[in-house]
Amino acid sequence: MAAALLPETASRLLTPETLRTAAKQSQGIHLVPVSLRRAIKRYLRDQDKTHMHRKVLLLSSSFERAKGTGVELAAAATRGALIDDPHAPVDAEQRTARWKVRSAYGDIGLQYRADETVAYVASRMPAIYAACHRVLREVRRRSPDFAPKNVLDFGAGPSSALWAMRAVWPKSIERVNLIEPSKEMQRAGQTLLDNLKGLPLIHSYGSIQELNRSIEKHERGHDLVISSYALGEIPSLNDRITIVRQLWDLTKDVLVLLEPGTPQGSKIISQMRSYILWMEKRKCRKIEKSTCGAPSETKSIVAQEALLKNGAFVVAPCPHDGRCPLENSDKYCHFVQRLERTSTQRIYKRSKGVPLRGFEDEKFCYVALRRGKRPEEAWPLDGMKFDTLKERHAKRNPEDFIIDYDEQFPSEEDEEAVSGDEDSSVPDDSLVPYASDTQELSLFHESGAEEEDDPIRAGLGGGWGRIIYSPIRRGKQVQMDVCRSTKRDASEGAFERVIVTQSKNPALHLQARKSLWGDLWPF
Repeated sequence: MAAALLPETASRLLTPETLRTAAKQSQGIHLVPVSLRRAIKRYLRDQDKTHMHRKVLLLSSSFERAKGTGVELAAAATRGALIDDPHAPVDAEQRTARWKVRSAYGDIGLQYRADETVAYVASRMPAIYAACHRVLREVRRRSPDFAPKNVLDFGAGPSSALWAMRAVWPKSIERVNLIEPSKEMQRAGQTLLDNLKGLPLIHSYGSIQELNRSIEKHERGHDLVISSYALGEIPSLNDRITIVRQLWDLTKDVLVLLEPGTPQGSKIISQMRSYILWMEKRKCRKIEKSTCGAPSETKSIVAQEALLKNGAFVVAPCPHDGRCPLENSDKYCHFVQRLERTSTQRIYKRSKGVPLRGFEDEKFCYVALRRGKRPEEAWPLDGMKFDTLKERHAKRNPEDFIIDYDEQFPSEEDEEAVSGDEDSSVPDDSLVPYASDTQELSLFHESGAEEEDDPIRAGLGGGWGRIIYSPIRRGKQVQMDVCRSTKRDASEGAFERVIVTQSKNPALHLQARKSLWGDLWPF
């Protein structure tokens, strides 16, 4: 029954040898595009770089203070007024204090002034771009049919997410709406995007209310809505829920939420994920109750249409739509993206007496939600048979142990042929360019090619678990902490320790040894 749900193409592609390709979701060290690095340099060239090291340190310390001030800010919050940071410096450093931005529905984040904006672009923008690119790239891999046209970026800042979206979907995006309350951030984002070709139509707004007043009702639906590193700056849980509900109402297909990879950021993502899933399940239950008196055929049709319109499921990272198994535990779900530091980061970021590394690890939490019902697919290991190490050795042929020395060592004729080829001139067309060259040139041009044309992809069914934390490799066994679905319909999940040994399953053991934090694991 389950095997019949799997498309023929997927059943042909998913084999023990191709599981690793489908499960690969993590990235190696990420290189910031040349176009973005040059844009940051041009922006900083026109800014006041006096005491830049101090500005970056003050911005970093304000982020550190904000991690533990959620409860205090929520208690001190009063609607209709600006709210001072309870940990703000006094006297001579009062000018560096962070202030809350007021709105009609609560406090919507930290205000960035000129010095803080310049420090943010110089020190934080490349890391935010790398995290957004990592998440959006996985959304594209898991949903190859998804190509957004209308996009909304809440808390856009200097448009870090816009650069990532253009890198992942260089051809499809036609219209972008940016919501950023800070005027300095809006000006910085506009300056960074100057002199770039192939840009979509971009509009900036100060709040969601301003967006709703400026566009027609039929234009408010966006194919992709993203909020990156913005919800954590809102102190009140009620204000966060209000904003996320408004963002979900503006979402026509996919909603992506990103926060820093801290316990507080993971808690925010878990709360917003649970709220959206609960809200959509409640709508479906109400529709089912309203159709109880209808005929059976009419009832089934109405119920299916309601699920397609009002349902929701998690695209990534969760393989299920149930309660998070890490709630009320000492662990939290987060991931890491390593990126090469840009020249501006190496210049303006300081290290405490230690030489600054050429790379940094950006920790982040995220969730990608999509409207509709989760596709019903067979699990990747359904119908697959794996041999143990003894069975694999028993199937070997005696001819496999024979060594052909003629093939191992080249003859004199082969050596002369090789030396003759080395003397001949090599045309320039034979030089293989780096893969990053194509990506750099095609980032903001319509002629850009896709990064990956690999048809082997992991589906959205519940058969793919998520590897949380780095796998532990001990001898001939690999231990992995995996978040997985416990039911075929992906309605419930669990957090389990999976142990794979070479003797019992050498094929999966090889895959486990190559798996990294954030990859998928088949069940």
